[in-house]
Amino acid sequence: MRTRTQLTLAAAISCAGLLAAVGIGRGGDDGAPSSALAPPKGPYVALGDSYTAGPKIPGQHAKPAGCDRSDRNYPALVAAELGLAAAEFRDMSCSGATMADLFAPQSTDHGTNPAQLSALSASTRLVTLGIGGNDIGFSSLIKSCVTSGVLYQLENRIGDAAANEAPCRERHSSAGSDEAEVKIKAAGGRLSDVLGDIKRRAPEARTYVVGYPAILPDKGADCERAMGLAPGDVGFLRQKEQQLNAMLRDAAEAAGAVYVDTYAPSAGHDACTEAGTRWVEPLMPSAPAAPVHPNERGERGMAGAVLRAAGVSD
Repeated sequence: MRTRTQLTLAAAISCAGLLAAVGIGRGGDDGAPSSALAPPKGPYVALGDSYTAGPKIPGQHAKPAGCDRSDRNYPALVAAELGLAAAEFRDMSCSGATMADLFAPQSTDHGTNPAQLSALSASTRLVTLGIGGNDIGFSSLIKSCVTSGVLYQLENRIGDAAANEAPCRERHSSAGSDEAEVKIKAAGGRLSDVLGDIKRRAPEARTYVVGYPAILPDKGADCERAMGLAPGDVGFLRQKEQQLNAMLRDAAEAAGAVYVDTYAPSAGHDACTEAGTRWVEPLMPSAPAAPVHPNERGERGMAGAVLRAAGVSD
């Protein structure tokens, strides 16, 4: 998801830490879990947006600098756990990326990222893809809901507002039409094209579509201070994220790829939980991470989900 114009507001990862992270198993063609498959080896290519790149998580040394790519993001952790050499791993993820940026170069404030799919070849054996949030404008939707929430809270004392008050939902839904749902459906068609192109470029690769972790909790009142949202809009945004993840899952399964669920293992680690627990930072981060993006703990949890899906951990 975008990090530049959106919201205003060690170095060694132990094997035990990664294996402890939870994820989702993979079903093979015969319905067998992923643990029945040999773990994939390189070459490995990682594709995706800022939830993959890890903006503001140290260290930020990759090029171009405008992609805000961390060497502790989940692709780097997965590559390290698989024991891949530097030449066997290419991280093409870039903050702000949409599916169009997979096919064409992406301009950033500090350099141009090559078309992400250009890193694939017939020798590629592992691909992870985390994309879709920017295609549906999810960051802009969050920003809009925060603006609505701040105005709402000026008129209602925190704790006094009705649990179902959702001014942002009302603004983005009219005449029975939901703007986000329309965008999610359109993005699903584009994702099918992306997965087809991955198959064409890297026919021997095992592809994993990585979903988004839980950003918001089940109870809206828990997020009034941390995220500035009206109570009902917490549920509205949570529903949109779940619909986005459902689209990613359906497209992955239809294309013969594997969907990696990071939402379930991140439950209870959302942006409104305690600083020492959360995987996603709130509007005002307390750990090195972009607002409303995974911190290092979140990237580690996402890596664990990918590793489990790949049959590396139980």
